[in-house]
Amino acid sequence: MELRGAEVVLRPVAVGEEEVLDRIVREPEVAAWWSPPDDFGRMLAVVLKGEVIGAIQYQEETDPEFRHAGLDVFLSARHHGKGLGTDAVRTLARWLVHDRGHHRLTIDPAEANTAAIRSYRKVGFKPVGIMRSYWRDHRTGIWRDGLLMDLLAEELT
Repeated sequence: MELRGAEVVLRPVAVGEEEVLDRIVREPEVAAWWSPPDDFGRMLAVVLKGEVIGAIQYQEETDPEFRHAGLDVFLSARHHGKGLGTDAVRTLARWLVHDRGHHRLTIDPAEANTAAIRSYRKVGFKPVGIMRSYWRDHRTGIWRDGLLMDLLAEELT
């Protein structure tokens, strides 16, 4: 699978790219929101001009009564603020809606991650509510609040 956005390409993580992603996820600006995953193999690499700059993942609820998908993304700090995260999220969202048939998507950034929230709003995600003590900060062990956001298929920009 290879998904092409306006600037980025999403594709399975290739052998040897786990080390690159591990370095990215440990950058202080990324580690503030992400703990190092156990398995990068379940993610898609976010690629810009042949360079892996981050990863994106999705999970699908397949129960017909609750069918939807959720997603998460991280990019190297040197690529923050350039619209590339927005492009990656929009690209995956379009695939989940148009090819996988989901009518609703969710994303759950830390409440304090205003840059991520701003990016997700550009794709069409809307805040649903605060999830109190939702995620544990791996650096401090303190529980932090998250913001649940969702996007209906017809709201995808």
